[in-house]
Amino acid sequence: MSHFLTFLLLGFGAGAAYAALGLTVAVMFGLAFAIERVVLRPLVNQSEIILFMATFGLTYFLIGFGELVFGGDPKVMITEDLHLPTGAIRLDMLGGFVSLQRLDIAAAVIALVMVATLGVIFQKTRIGRALRAVADSHKAALSVGISLEQIWVVVWFAAGIVALATGIMWGARSSVSFALEIIALKALPVLILGGFTSIPGAIVGGIIIGVGEKIGEFYWGPLLGSGIESWLAYVIALVFLLFRPQGLFGETIIERI
Repeated sequence: MSHFLTFLLLGFGAGAAYAALGLTVAVMFGLAFAIERVVLRPLVNQSEIILFMATFGLTYFLIGFGELVFGGDPKVMITEDLHLPTGAIRLDMLGGFVSLQRLDIAAAVIALVMVATLGVIFQKTRIGRALRAVADSHKAALSVGISLEQIWVVVWFAAGIVALATGIMWGARSSVSFALEIIALKALPVLILGGFTSIPGAIVGGIIIGVGEKIGEFYWGPLLGSGIESWLAYVIALVFLLFRPQGLFGETIIERI
C-alpha cells in the first residue's frame, strides 16, 4: 500500500507539497472505508486465512490500479518540498569515521515516534483495546458488541498512515516505484521473528532482520552471489517457524480438543 499512497502523493505534484499530503491522507481514509465496505464486510465470520488472502489479493489489485493511473516509470520524491533533511553527518571515532545520513536519522526518529504512539493507543485507549480484541478473535469481539466495520476502517487508515510515511522516507533515499512492494513484504519476516501480537517484538525483529541482512551480505555475499538481502530475511523467518513459530515475544496458543 505504501507504493500506491506515495505515487498518489507525487501525482498531486510538488507545487503545494503539504496540501498534496493532506489530500493523500483524505483519499486514504476514503480508500480504507471502501475496502471495509466492499471487501471486508462480506467476509465477516470467515477464517483468518480467508481474510489474509483477500487482503493479499487486494494489495496486488492496488498495485495494478496504481500502475494504470500513474504509470510504471520511477518518479523522484519531492524531498525538498517536504523539507526532509539531506546530506550526511561524519563522526570520527576509533581511528576511522562513521557516516550517518541525516535522512536515515530522521526516518529512525519518525519510526520511534510512530511505534511509541501506537503502543500508547493499544495500551491506554478504548479503541486500542478494541483493536487488540479484534486481533485476538473477531468473532469474540462481535459477541461483546465491538463494531468490526469501524475497527477495520481504523486499522486500514492507520496502516495507510504508516505506509505513507514509509513510502516517503524510502522514496527519498531512491526513486519511487512500485518495486516498493518488496520492502513492504519484509514486514512479514519481521512479524514472524518478533511475534504477531507484540509491538516490542516487531522492533526487535526488525533489528534482527536488518543486522542479519547486512552481516549476511558482507560475509556470505561474495560466496553466494549478490542479492542475498532479497531472500535472507525469509530464510531467517523460516528457521524461526521451525523452532519457535510464535516468535520471540508472541503468545503460545494452546488448543484443547
